[in-house]
Amino acid sequence: MRYRPLGRTGLDVSMLGYGASPLGGVYGRIDERDGIRAVRTALDLGVNIIDVSPYYGATVAETVLGRALRGVDRSGYVLATKVGRYGEAAFDFSAARVTASVEESLARLGTDHLDLIQCHDIEFGDLNQVIAETLPALEKLREAGKVRFLGVTGYPLAALTRVAAATPVDTVLSYCRYTLLDRALADSAPGFAALGTAVMNASPLAMGLLSRRGAPDWHPAPPPVRRAAAAAAELCARRGVDIAQVALSFAAAPAAFATTFVGTASAGNMARNVRWALTETDPDLLDEIETLLAPVLGYAWTSGRDENNPATGRA
Repeated sequence: MRYRPLGRTGLDVSMLGYGASPLGGVYGRIDERDGIRAVRTALDLGVNIIDVSPYYGATVAETVLGRALRGVDRSGYVLATKVGRYGEAAFDFSAARVTASVEESLARLGTDHLDLIQCHDIEFGDLNQVIAETLPALEKLREAGKVRFLGVTGYPLAALTRVAAATPVDTVLSYCRYTLLDRALADSAPGFAALGTAVMNASPLAMGLLSRRGAPDWHPAPPPVRRAAAAAAELCARRGVDIAQVALSFAAAPAAFATTFVGTASAGNMARNVRWALTETDPDLLDEIETLLAPVLGYAWTSGRDENNPATGRA
């Protein structure tokens, strides 16, 4: 495993992080024992940063993760969870709710402190409230020793940029914004670095677009993007390569990202993900994929409140 600094926190984290949402059954029912083995496999292979949220599986992911981490040396991993989102349309960034949420997460995760607490999907909230109320409330928890570092997450990079520029945050996390289909997060990384804010990447397979199975029906990508991704998957298959391997290797490569999160409830898949992240793609194949995807490169969609989104399409 390779490690990178998490901004100015003083922590070094694995270039591949474990995203714990599958432990909540987000992508289908799982056997809890399999999920626990996946977490332990990740740790055994050098993955040392884990990201979860009370939203994932309506607190189930945090609960299962807490069981998986029972007995593991607390100093051996960086534990991140979130506040503010609790359901598909349930958001509450008030000081009282996020303070209570941290206490609830601590209990489920079986720990006395969180390394990183993040405001979850801030584009669905009032950014003024996040800046003036939510983050100050979390700062009080930092002063009390309950959390060590503060961050924000979301899809629209404009929302993350606005908050990070307005008030100090240690990390930002976005998903689907640095993949074979979209490079926007890399373009924003220097600005965050100048603020001392670490950048974390997630969903390297673009929520299933860059997989053999393809995107689920609910995926927000428009038909041209779906067709291009499917063509790239077919190209990889003809070359005897899984497009997911190419996508994961590509997304995890930039040193500008402290880590790239990938989730699974399978120990075997976790071991494969680590191997793929550390494997370079044949440059000729990558060039062919780039050519196929060029017409749709950079398409983005709206997420959250309109005022928190730039113009969609190419972004």
